[in-house]
Amino acid sequence: MIESMIELLKAILFGIVEGITEWLPVSSTGHMIILDEFIRLDCTPEFLEMFLVVIQLGAIMAVVILFWNKIFPFQFKDRSKPVIEMDKIMLWLKIVVACIPAAVVGLLFDDVLEALFYHAIPVALALIVFGVAFIVVEQQNKGKEPSIRKLKDISFKAAFLIGVFQLIAAVFPGTSRSGATIVGALLIGVSRSVAAEFTFFLAIPVMFGASLLKLVKFGLSFTTLEAGVLIVGMLVSFLVSLFVISFLMDYIKKHDFQIFGWYRIVLGVIVIILGFCGVITV
Repeated sequence: MIESMIELLKAILFGIVEGITEWLPVSSTGHMIILDEFIRLDCTPEFLEMFLVVIQLGAIMAVVILFWNKIFPFQFKDRSKPVIEMDKIMLWLKIVVACIPAAVVGLLFDDVLEALFYHAIPVALALIVFGVAFIVVEQQNKGKEPSIRKLKDISFKAAFLIGVFQLIAAVFPGTSRSGATIVGALLIGVSRSVAAEFTFFLAIPVMFGASLLKLVKFGLSFTTLEAGVLIVGMLVSFLVSLFVISFLMDYIKKHDFQIFGWYRIVLGVIVIILGFCGVITV
């Protein structure tokens, strides 16, 4: 009984970290891998591999709840308007286009990429490299007016290019899916707020797809404790995400992303030092 409570408390901690880092451009997967070095769940390697991905579904549901009116393409209140809102249908088509690069690579090379890069040092290097990228991009864009200020102004070409940047995050854990797509969007002239929103919406099919893939590989045979750990982790990540998304949308109205770049660099350096000192597994 006590052991089960300890595992559920660990799941709460993982849920808090996931809910915070999924949306801030600091890499949720990277933080979860690092957290696992210090606070290990008492579970099989197969369950842990699945858990670190599927826990993100809780965070994704926060996006669905907060932005429902912007993403649900049907309306039934005003009979004078069409039931299908074509601007939202077009948004979803662009999201699908942006998903293609990461979906193809994920389906073909998921196991290979996990074996190669899902370790502390590759994560640390990705944290540092993309931290530098954030700082450079923000400094270059300082004073420039974005050419894309609304979601509907994102073209299919722009959506695909953002998807290519997301592919970088799919390949290298520690890059940050939101960080990669936001950097890519900023580079092609998308405003910070629109870049953040498109990144949030892009996460919905991406993470549902990634979670489905992991669940199919793991199978639906859970022990009672495994089911409890997964549900608690998802629920906590959902609740935390509700606050973090609201915070980030308010933050980017007044600030740029350079602070997250510096955070990533510092964290990456700390992880490398801990790795070489033998504190964490490299």
